[in-house]
Amino acid sequence: MTTLIGIAAALAIGLSTIGPGIGQGIASAKALEGMAKQPEMAGDLRTSMIPALAFMEAMSTYGLLVAFLLLGQM
Repeated sequence: MTTLIGIAAALAIGLSTIGPGIGQGIASAKALEGMAKQPEMAGDLRTSMIPALAFMEAMSTYGLLVAFLLLGQM
């Protein structure tokens, strides 16, 4: 049983970081692309990008929380 819980915890943290990682990469790339095209909008893009990245990072944190909860069951 403890092996299954360990595998579930590994899957929880692994799968919960794939989506936000890809999303952060795409969002950052598009923001930098927008800054390169319109340098005068760099401040506004940066201001909008920081909360968006924080919300994406929260998904990874939830996965870490689930993994810790699962490991607490061992």
